[in-house]
Amino acid sequence: MIKVTVWNEFSFSCRCEAALAIYPQGHHETIKAFLNAEKDIEATAATLEMPHQGLPDELLAATDVLIWWGHCRHDDVTDELADKIARRVQEGMGLILLHSSHLSKPFKRVIGASGQLCWGEDGERERLWVAAPWHPIAKGLPAYIDLPKEEMYGEPFGIPAPETTVFNCWYQGGRVFRGGVTFRRGAGKVFYFQPGHETFPTFHNPLIQKVLVNAVRWAYNDNKLATTDCSCVTPIEPVDGRAAP
Repeated sequence: MIKVTVWNEFSFSCRCEAALAIYPQGHHETIKAFLNAEKDIEATAATLEMPHQGLPDELLAATDVLIWWGHCRHDDVTDELADKIARRVQEGMGLILLHSSHLSKPFKRVIGASGQLCWGEDGERERLWVAAPWHPIAKGLPAYIDLPKEEMYGEPFGIPAPETTVFNCWYQGGRVFRGGVTFRRGAGKVFYFQPGHETFPTFHNPLIQKVLVNAVRWAYNDNKLATTDCSCVTPIEPVDGRAAP
């Protein structure tokens, strides 16, 4: 069973009238629900205002894949929590960062870059082209996904070269963006996915849901030895009776 924690800032932007009309309990609950419909996934939801900012050590240690959505309160996330998340990724926890999380502390800690991009507040039609149809995150998807309205993110995008660009996004206004990119950090797999503004019904779209289900399965590390704990490594034998340097 893949244990997923869906973390959402769930602040004022997510509780405005337009957002609650689409996601009455918050989009973290929507994501949790469709993940829990899968037989191999067990998802729980957490928010910033919960004790320990939603991620106590016990929960973080038990999380196989962390899904993170942040927007207006990146600076309210403690440096200590961001460091713990980065450490867990190095140990093998999967990390999926959604939409405005490109400016979150966990994203910048793990990726090691600014995450800056061009941005347009008004929603535009978006088409996500599958740039790597062979990738597990793209499994079962058509050649592209059309979203009637999404917040525009455009290049240049302040990230290092991704391991794989799974999706390239095109917007009605003409901008393009690397909207679905993967990285590896230590034993952990990382996926950034652009769609998911809180006032658009993106997470109700079955194809977007399929992307996230695929991403969870891809990011899951079932190799329990893939951690920063080196106690399982066989000691080096001395050479010619001398201790190895």
